[in-house]
Amino acid sequence: MKARIKFSKTGSMRFIGHLDVMRYFQKAFRRADIALSYSQGFSPHQLMSFASPLGIGLSSDAEYLDIVLEDGEPIDDFVLRLNAVMNEEIRVKGMTVLKEDSKTSMAVLAACDYLITVKPGQQSFLMDRARRREAVERLLSRNTVDICKKTKRSEKIVDIKDNIYRIADERQEFEDFTGVSYGSLALDLSKYIPVLYLQLTAGSMVNIKPELVIEALSIQEGEKYDWLSYQIHRMEMYADLDAKKGEVHTLSSAVPCKLIPLSEYGKDDCIGR
Repeated sequence: MKARIKFSKTGSMRFIGHLDVMRYFQKAFRRADIALSYSQGFSPHQLMSFASPLGIGLSSDAEYLDIVLEDGEPIDDFVLRLNAVMNEEIRVKGMTVLKEDSKTSMAVLAACDYLITVKPGQQSFLMDRARRREAVERLLSRNTVDICKKTKRSEKIVDIKDNIYRIADERQEFEDFTGVSYGSLALDLSKYIPVLYLQLTAGSMVNIKPELVIEALSIQEGEKYDWLSYQIHRMEMYADLDAKKGEVHTLSSAVPCKLIPLSEYGKDDCIGR
């Protein structure tokens, strides 16, 4: 039986890398006595796959893990059993049973929502609401937003304008656009100052990090970009109902993207916006 787990990652656990998070869940399933199916072959391993791994230092309310459960494994108290053996900084928020032919989260990932905050004791030009709004308006009015995108192997100038689906500085405005009510976030907003909400292209074909948008705003405003001043929090991840393999639809495409949260994708009654 295929299933998709949604979990949060906060606190000191945001400094734990992807491979250690994978090992953490492998051990948690064993401690919770949850039977996962194993791969066949010389070196069997638990069948699990993550959506786009979170960068070191980022926190999240919406990380996704796809698993394959053994036949007959009870699921009524699945979340309670798993959370009982995990610490408070990684919490399972829900579990969805998927159709047998459903694709993995990483294969269908199309977009992510992010909250940009300023860390305690740090300063940013984005903390000035009037200046922040003017900067965003100038950015969105440009024909192109060129920025240097760095990978492990190379650096290249890319235009990210079409990959910025939404920028807002008010949560209600952002929720109205996405159609998602985020509820209480795992990030302590009494310590971190919210400045921007972003929805960006994500996935294996094109993946735009929120740091690129902050850097583009900083360069535009003649400010130094200090990545240590910001805490980035991922709020949701989406699949595109209309995208085929190798396709990337944006909001301005001939066929606009039709997004649905990964927690809903793969169910029989999934309907996107």
